[in-house]
Amino acid sequence: MGDDFAHPEFLVSTEWLAARLGEPGLRVIDCTVHLDPRPEGGNAVRSGRADFEAAHIPGADFIELGTEVSDPAARYYFMVPPAVQFADAMAKHGIGDDTRVVAYATANHWWATRLWWLLRVFGHDRVAVLDGGLQKWRAEGRAIETGPARPAPPARFRFRPPRLEMIAAKADVRKAIGDSQVCTINALRPEQHTGAGGAHYGRPGHIAGSVNVPALQMADPATNQFKPPAELREILGDALAKPEVITYCGGGIAASSVALVLTMLGHPNVRLYDASLSEWARDPDLPMETG
Repeated sequence: MGDDFAHPEFLVSTEWLAARLGEPGLRVIDCTVHLDPRPEGGNAVRSGRADFEAAHIPGADFIELGTEVSDPAARYYFMVPPAVQFADAMAKHGIGDDTRVVAYATANHWWATRLWWLLRVFGHDRVAVLDGGLQKWRAEGRAIETGPARPAPPARFRFRPPRLEMIAAKADVRKAIGDSQVCTINALRPEQHTGAGGAHYGRPGHIAGSVNVPALQMADPATNQFKPPAELREILGDALAKPEVITYCGGGIAASSVALVLTMLGHPNVRLYDASLSEWARDPDLPMETG
């Protein structure tokens, strides 16, 4: 068990994808976003569409994570959208109930893991993340396309209510403070966790009682690939020993990387705090710590 993923189906290799490009029923999606830190805290959101049009995997499509599949009425960026909005967006991009989706990014891998998480929230488990992303694909000299995506034939994506057991709200996180049965993980960088530097979201530091497992630790910086299962199991050993895990970050993006890994390692009860520090840090009544 220590040398294998319990759910390897959520990760595919560049070799696997290259052998299947163009197959009916397969949709490859780039969902890159860039976050530009603001001096006053938080980040400015910038679409990765220009990156996509400069270079993408042949036949891939591009989904705007920040608009197409985020709630436009929410106070914070990237919140889970209404089910009808999500289903319409998937159908428009040619993703139906039986479509196999492979998500990738040209920047940090957690944009791809966010789409993986969203699809599963809305009941679509036929989704995987491309291990190594476009970085590995290009390093191997594989084919690249440029320009806008070709329109996809519309599909039927069945409307499903969100799986609430995958989503943590502020009240759940507050209740978890001091609960020995719950491990709350901050997926931000170490300097953000301690409050020593990096972007913050109103107050520096981390949710009281939470531990730091940076999303950056999930992947090998040299290859952009996820680390081997045994190594990831060692990094997340404390969390795997708890009956419940809640992951968070600044806005629910990097946290999806740790959620993916925990799920692949077989943890049955992982929730993502969707609003994360974008909500928590702005409320002075909610406890935070530094150091």
